[in-house]
Amino acid sequence: MVLYLPGEGFLSAALEGDRGLLEHAATRNVVLATPTTLIALLRTVALGWSQAQVAERAQEIHELGRDLHARLGVMGSHLDKLGRSLRGSVEAYNSTVGSLESRVLVTARNLEDLGAGDGEITAPEPVLVEPRALTADELRQTG
Repeated sequence: MVLYLPGEGFLSAALEGDRGLLEHAATRNVVLATPTTLIALLRTVALGWSQAQVAERAQEIHELGRDLHARLGVMGSHLDKLGRSLRGSVEAYNSTVGSLESRVLVTARNLEDLGAGDGEITAPEPVLVEPRALTADELRQTG
């Protein structure tokens, strides 16, 4: 609690009458403030509030950073699963193309040579798109 005294002279006169007035007020959590000390007191309070806000923001940033780090871990796991699925899809595609070229088209050519073919066999478009390689050290680590 702050007891505001509107002039320095009031405090001086009160202290002349009771030398223990400041200690008595302090034991009761009362600050005797004159115009000069009130300004300093208000600046100190403002600085304290500002520091409290900075500390609060720092805590929020810390918590967001921890959340982001955890979410990056989960996303990395999903990305790994997706990469394995893509690899499986490419392997299945390659096996299918291999079977088409080595087994199915051979028989189709034989049928065509015997006059049983009806029209041309169209070739599938090649898959030219490759997944982007991981280059960041955090993403290339295996463990």
